Amino acid sequence: MAGLDQARFREVLGHFATGITIVTASEDEGPVGFSCQSFAALSLDPPMVILAPAKSSTSWPRIARAGAFCVNILSDAQEDICRAFAVSGGDKFVGVDWTPGVTGAPRITGSLAIVECTLGTIHDGGDHELVTGHVVALETGEGSPLLFYRSAFGHFVA
Repeated sequence: MAGLDQARFREVLGHFATGITIVTASEDEGPVGFSCQSFAALSLDPPMVILAPAKSSTSWPRIARAGAFCVNILSDAQEDICRAFAVSGGDKFVGVDWTPGVTGAPRITGSLAIVECTLGTIHDGGDHELVTGHVVALETGEGSPLLFYRSAFGHFVA
């Protein structure tokens, strides 16, 4: 965007609190995943979600090739897991308890909610991609959401 300062753009949009998710999949080499805060419901009929992985992600192409993924919505007790999955490279699943879901994608134990999907369409979104997922399984857990606001983690207070 010509004339628009990227730092200012990030600062202003940082005033929108978001939940945090870990998007996971299973491939022949093992489980793969990344932290993602750009996630939302898209459609009730049919049930669909949307997420926006960065084009620079090394995990996203592996998840896309798998053809199915799981969105693990994190609880406020899972900040450490979020930080581990936010870095590039390495085995992010070391010490993380998970079970395979109906698609084979990892369901991270203790998540606030689970949304399993088959891959829909992928659209260009600047330095990100806009990805749709067709929901095939859902589950809820216990706890409160892990939130991200103004470049910091936070917790929901009722």
